[in-house]
Amino acid sequence: MGRIYNFGAGPSMMPLPVLEQAQRELLDYKGSGMSMLEISHRNALFEEVNDQAQAHIKQLLGMDDSWVVMFMGGGASLQFSMIPMNFLTPGKVAAYAITSTFSEKAIKEAHKVGKAVEIYSSKATGLDRVPRPEELKLPENCAYLHLTGNCTAEGLEYFDYPDTGDVPLIVDMSSDILSRPIPLDKFSLIYNGAQKNIGPAGVTVVMAKKEFLKGRDPQLPTMMNYETFADHDSTYNTPPVFGVYLVDLMSQWLLDQGGLGAMEKRNRAKAKLVYDVLDAHPGFYRGHAQKDSRSLMNVTFNLPSKELETRFVAEAKEQGLAGLKGHRSIGGIRASIYNAMPLEGAQALTDFMENFWKNNR
Repeated sequence: MGRIYNFGAGPSMMPLPVLEQAQRELLDYKGSGMSMLEISHRNALFEEVNDQAQAHIKQLLGMDDSWVVMFMGGGASLQFSMIPMNFLTPGKVAAYAITSTFSEKAIKEAHKVGKAVEIYSSKATGLDRVPRPEELKLPENCAYLHLTGNCTAEGLEYFDYPDTGDVPLIVDMSSDILSRPIPLDKFSLIYNGAQKNIGPAGVTVVMAKKEFLKGRDPQLPTMMNYETFADHDSTYNTPPVFGVYLVDLMSQWLLDQGGLGAMEKRNRAKAKLVYDVLDAHPGFYRGHAQKDSRSLMNVTFNLPSKELETRFVAEAKEQGLAGLKGHRSIGGIRASIYNAMPLEGAQALTDFMENFWKNNR
């Protein structure tokens, strides 16, 4: 079988040039006689990769030396716990906007550490939109505001982040990181599981302002303290070496594509193709997200019946369009069209959707 179009939400599709370079270098990385799978994280070859990956991510986002890029394990789910453990100090209140299954998981972990409050929720309407900045009212003694920047399960995305003043803004960008430029000055910490948009499963990328990380409680467990990773260049213990290498290849590929401005144009074009089909047949394809909250990365929708949804997924797979089954918590259909998905893949999906509509309306 040749390559297919993988619309899975993560682990997700990666660019063919990245996979081919990893394949070429798999057995012998730069004449070392070793695979990157075998190279020590103390080896100068990996130190170079580690430094390059950080530098390329900073370059893509426009970060200066006031920011640090860290590579961890545990996925975004571990960050749900690390964030309150590090920043929800006694007497403070953490604020959360609930727009996703993952927002709910994040605040659940915060409740175990200290006081956390929902300052916004779209749960009453099925988690179908993100708030406008003016809808977010911060509590007194606010430790931080946590947002889920792109809601992978529900297909929502923030396009207008609030100005929070002295209150740190922390955002889970697991599925839209490096997909478009962002207003960097608004954030104190950004985190993401790499497997959705910029690398393989097993790597978590955390970007934070250095000043924000200083002064953590020394009684924190060592591996739950952000300063451990910042002070040791992510190599206090063995990091996911091969995963970081792939993140570096992916970030190099993004730079070769023209950077985040070019990727945004491509991602908007892909999303428009799919959303145009939803809008053309609203009685058949029912989009989950309200239009002003529609994600560029994850298009979610339902068909008139579960039987049709099952048939849609099966027939699409037969045509080389895989990974379209919706998240287990909400069902339906989900097409993840991350950075690596070419425009041709989105066009193939929309052609299939048009034919499926004609045959089943």
